[in-house]
Amino acid sequence: MREAMAGADVGDDVLDGDPTLAALQTRVADLLGVEAALWTPTGCMANTIALMHHLTRGDRFLAPAGAHVLEAELGTSAWLAGGLPTPLAHDAGPGRPTPAAVTAIAGASGPYFSLRTSLLCLENTHNGAGGAVTPVDEHRALVAAARDAGLAVHLDGARIWHAAAALGVPVSALTAGVDTVSVCLSKGLGAPMGSVVAGSAAFVDGAWRLRKMLGGGIRQGGVVGAAGLVALDQAGDLGGDHARAARLAEGLQALGWPVIAPDTNIVLVPTASPAPLVAALLDAGVRAVPFGPGVRFVTHRDVDDADIEAVLERAATLPAPS
Repeated sequence: MREAMAGADVGDDVLDGDPTLAALQTRVADLLGVEAALWTPTGCMANTIALMHHLTRGDRFLAPAGAHVLEAELGTSAWLAGGLPTPLAHDAGPGRPTPAAVTAIAGASGPYFSLRTSLLCLENTHNGAGGAVTPVDEHRALVAAARDAGLAVHLDGARIWHAAAALGVPVSALTAGVDTVSVCLSKGLGAPMGSVVAGSAAFVDGAWRLRKMLGGGIRQGGVVGAAGLVALDQAGDLGGDHARAARLAEGLQALGWPVIAPDTNIVLVPTASPAPLVAALLDAGVRAVPFGPGVRFVTHRDVDDADIEAVLERAATLPAPS
C-alpha cells in the first residue's frame, strides 16, 4: 500500500482533477451500483455532505438508535445539516428497525406546524450494535417504507464491505434504492484514511461544493487515493476477519464470558464494569476498548489466527466478567 502511495499518479483535484482519485471514485461507484462518487477525508464528512444535501433546516430525519450519525459525529447532523434526529428502536433485531416503525413516524401528514420528516438514514453494518448486519430483504423493505412515506434514503455504509462479506452478496445488493451512500476505505480494508460518498451524478456535482465548504479541498489526493484502490483489492480478506471474530467469541464463551455472538468482526462483552476489565486485559497484554455497557474487541487484517489464540490464553488467566 505504501509503495502504491509513493508511486501514485497525481494531479490537482481542486483545479483540473487527480487521475488516481478519479479512478478510485469510478471504481467505488461501479461497486455500489450508482452513477458517481466523491472521495472525502473522513466518514463523518461523507455523512455530513449527504445530510446537508437532503435536509432543509428544521427537517426531522430518522435513524436506528445508536447510529453513527446520531452518536459519534459530534451532532453535525443538527449543527451543520440543520436536521432534527429521531432514533428508531431496534424492533427487528440488533441495529435493525422495522418498516412499520418508519411508517408510524413518517407515514402520516399533520398540520402545517408539524415536523416535516424528509430522510431515513440506515446503517449497515450497525457499528453500535456490534457490527450487526441488515439482510437484503430487510434493506429493501425499509427503503420501500421510506419511499411510501415520501422520504429520501441515505445509507451509512462505512462497514458495508463487512455486511456484503457476511451475507455473501455483492455490495450493490445492499445499496439498492438508496439516494446516497457513504463507505469507508479504512475500516477493515486497511487504508490509512478516506471515505467515499456516492449517488447520482447530480448529487455528486453538489457534493463537490459541500466538501469544499467543509474544508475538504483536496490537492494531490492521489497519494491517499492509491491506498484506497489497494484497500478495495483487499476486501476479499474480510471473511477471515469474521471467522477469527467467531473463534474469539466462542473461546471467550467457553471461559464463561458473557459474549454476544458476532455477525461480522466486532465482539462485544457486556459487563457492568468495563474499565476494570479493559485495565486487566491491558495488564495481560491484550488491548480492547470500553464500548457502551461493555468491552469491544475488533479483528482486522493485522490480527491473525495466532493472535486470537494468544488472546484466549491470556483471557483464561482473568476472572470471567459479570
